[in-house]
Amino acid sequence: MRHLPVRMARWSARHAGRAIAGWFAFVVLCLVAGIALGTNEATTKDFWVGEAGRAEATATEGGLERSPTERIMIRARSGELDMAAAGAAAQDVTERMRDLPEVESVAAPVRSKDGEVLLVSVVLNGPELKGKKNVVPLLEQTAAVGTDHPDLVVEETGSPAISKGVNDQRDEDLALSERISLPVTVITLLIVFGSVIMAGVPLLLALSSIAAAIGLSMVASHVMPDAGVGTNLILLIGLAVGVDYTLFYLKREREERARAGGRLGPEALVELAAATAGRAIVISGLAVIVSTATLYLATDVIFSSLATGTILVVAVAVASSLTVLPALLVVIGRRADRLAPRRAARRAGRGKPVRAGKPETGRVFDALLRPARTRPALTLCLSVLVMLGLTVPALGLKLIDPGKDTFSRDIPAMRVYDRLTESFPELFVTHEVVTRSTPEQAAQVKRALEDLGRRAQADPLFARAQKGAESTKDAKDAKDAKDAKGPETPANPRTAAMSEPTVRTSADGRISVLELSVPHPAPSAEAIESLTRLRQDHIPATVGQLSGVETAVSGDVARGRDYVSHESDKLPLVLGFLLLMTFLMTVWAFRSVVLGAIGVVLNLLSAGASLGLLVLVFQGTWAEGLLAFDSLGAIASRVPLFLVVILFGLSMDYQVFVVSRIQEARQNGMSAREAVLEGINRSAKVVTSAAIVMVTVFGAFVALHLTEMKQMGFCLAVAVLLDAVVIRLMVLPSVLLLLGERAWWPARRPGRTVRAQEPAAAGSPAEVG
Repeated sequence: MRHLPVRMARWSARHAGRAIAGWFAFVVLCLVAGIALGTNEATTKDFWVGEAGRAEATATEGGLERSPTERIMIRARSGELDMAAAGAAAQDVTERMRDLPEVESVAAPVRSKDGEVLLVSVVLNGPELKGKKNVVPLLEQTAAVGTDHPDLVVEETGSPAISKGVNDQRDEDLALSERISLPVTVITLLIVFGSVIMAGVPLLLALSSIAAAIGLSMVASHVMPDAGVGTNLILLIGLAVGVDYTLFYLKREREERARAGGRLGPEALVELAAATAGRAIVISGLAVIVSTATLYLATDVIFSSLATGTILVVAVAVASSLTVLPALLVVIGRRADRLAPRRAARRAGRGKPVRAGKPETGRVFDALLRPARTRPALTLCLSVLVMLGLTVPALGLKLIDPGKDTFSRDIPAMRVYDRLTESFPELFVTHEVVTRSTPEQAAQVKRALEDLGRRAQADPLFARAQKGAESTKDAKDAKDAKDAKGPETPANPRTAAMSEPTVRTSADGRISVLELSVPHPAPSAEAIESLTRLRQDHIPATVGQLSGVETAVSGDVARGRDYVSHESDKLPLVLGFLLLMTFLMTVWAFRSVVLGAIGVVLNLLSAGASLGLLVLVFQGTWAEGLLAFDSLGAIASRVPLFLVVILFGLSMDYQVFVVSRIQEARQNGMSAREAVLEGINRSAKVVTSAAIVMVTVFGAFVALHLTEMKQMGFCLAVAVLLDAVVIRLMVLPSVLLLLGERAWWPARRPGRTVRAQEPAAAGSPAEVG
């Protein structure tokens, strides 16, 4: 691996045209292959975890699975509801919906208890996850009914409509984040390089890497199903690491150009850059890939999808830095060499000296480095105390699986959902008790479930008022009745009334389902307590008394609670492997056990501090107005595990680049202290520039609507900022200065490496590091 970046750069430099054409042909091929194969989307069963997953698998086996359901509300635009007009609108809705191939059944209209709302429930064909695609014609028909009945408000909500609204909002948010991050990235690159062409190269390679990774992810989805989040992460991580890797390579090539003073040609310069920055990019990319791969240990389709997207885009970004980037630099370098005499002549004519292009740390970086350089022990103690102090709030971390009750009210279907649950509170949450038994026990199981239903109705935590809308079974029965007897006149819709919970049983009598309503939103303490009481008290006292009967509970609350529990159980395993892989990767890269241990500790500090700030900001309410979000009182359950893994990978990025420069200085004969200061000085500006790009990309997600995405973007941005400034400019140099040569144990101190001076044409530079 040590010589691979140089060999690849040499070939690309000597065959620049082929390398550039080959790269863009590769990108097009990836996209064409992805589009041709399409995306293999995860199915409902891919999301099943825990007891809720077992319950849904059992219900599906018996043909009693939950179907996607939409609710159409009809209310007066002003004043009291005219039931004759509302009945006519309900009839119109019913006829239009029954004509749609996406609709399985339409229930008879139901009137709310206060008489102000008429509700029509529509069951869609297909599984739940298909609902967000199949719901579009229903929304169009609902809008048409509203137009035809201007005195009424006809509006639609339901899980399919909400899911579609969330997806639409996510797409708009991603476009917004791109509009924010791309201009800032371009400005940062212009400041770093002072050239439009050089600033455009990182952006071009990052965007092409993203395009190739999206195509590859579509292909990969046929091995591991796509959960619908991979593309979002490819855009997020791809722009960040794609620009960073190119930035490190470009800066090193410019340093070599300035050092050579015109004595080396473009081909030799890119080989020198490949021997140092190229190797660091490979190690850094491998570190991110290995770290991210630990997400597969979570055995969760969402994390697997996130891991696949990240691994692909990082791998492609590394490949672009090793192949097409050297070719582009040679083409740009040749052009610069042709224009150099003309520029020098113009500068001489103006009486200006030709600048040598010596790299400078700058006043800001010098000020940041001064504490570690002059008082490393004090700087280390204070910096670590600050990071530990920021970590303290993470001890109060609370997790929640954000369901539809937590989505932004900027989504129209969510505003309708709020009005729906106000009129029909029993539609907030449904627990589904699923049993499996022998056919001979069917009657006994049914009686036990009915007893369970009565116990639940007597419990204040469960719905006791009305059963506002039809269950899936009711909707099917209503359709059968209509087909047999003709259309029901909706002018006198039945009022929602209290009824016994219904037990549904499969045709073979083996599987039964009992649905229980809870008049509380899924994230609420009351809804969670109702699940606990159902599992621990009501079921053991009823159906749990039957021998040989398997029982499991699913539903809105159970899904979320079991998902959080599943992730919490997997966290120690993922974190343990993550720490081990981080340690081994560092030891492998630098042949130092001490540096491996330092890397693990520093990554833990960075991740802990960022999670502490995340809890401090998002778990309370004080920052709601500042960042435009509604606090969940907890952190989205997927955020901490994902962030720890990604942060370890990104922290390894900076660790590798900074320590590589220190190692290089050490190999050039400098003392341990001189090597640390030289390496930090040489890398500080480029690392911080790369961090600015990452912070911008991640920080743009704070402007999004989805609270989960806000939390993710905030935590990533804060972590990168802390890592680049506090960890890499204060803690790391302080530790290395205090340890001296001991930091490299058990590696021996290398002899001095003499840099080869190559002719201007090209050559094979001596590899460094």
